[in-house]
Amino acid sequence: MRRGQLRNNVGAFAGETMYPRARIDALTDGVFAVAMTLLVLDVRLPEDFHPHDANDVLEALRGLTSKFVPYVLSFLVLGLRWLSNIQVRSRGEFLGREYVVWWLFYLLLITCVPFSTMVVGRFAGFAPAIWLYAANTILVAAVSFRLIALTPEVEHDHHLRDRTSSLILLIASSVLAVAGSFVSPRQALWAFALNLAAPWLARRGRK
Repeated sequence: MRRGQLRNNVGAFAGETMYPRARIDALTDGVFAVAMTLLVLDVRLPEDFHPHDANDVLEALRGLTSKFVPYVLSFLVLGLRWLSNIQVRSRGEFLGREYVVWWLFYLLLITCVPFSTMVVGRFAGFAPAIWLYAANTILVAAVSFRLIALTPEVEHDHHLRDRTSSLILLIASSVLAVAGSFVSPRQALWAFALNLAAPWLARRGRK
């Protein structure tokens, strides 16, 4: 029996409530899958749209740009968060109550991303929409840091460093978006495109 498993089993027998990591990971995958799917639901043509020719269709599709860009950026943010979650390694097979409470809060924030994406997609010209979206992403990053600290038997390898750097980049891009919203809210959203650099930074950090 591995040392981490033995330690967690001892905690369970001592009266501490422990939760199987496999079940938590399964629910996390499901929540991410649903949240990433819901993102696209707001990218649609109006129900009363009745084009008369091909130009009308093309013009309507161009009008969806304001919603499609937030969709792509949010899909990127959630995809990177999911990838970083599965790459961080832990030898612990059970998780304590405090971790699970923070983990549930983390999933709550993930389920809020489709809503904040919808708001910023419809009202990107208004700074409060950017603030809401940035607050959502900053909280996701902050809670992720807390989960890292609470993860038992976490392996301090390059995967953990990659996740840490990607979280810092997410916070930095969020702060930059808020600052940019005071100048041009519609353009401020592009600050989140900086998260595309996360894989490049990870590879560069390993050299």
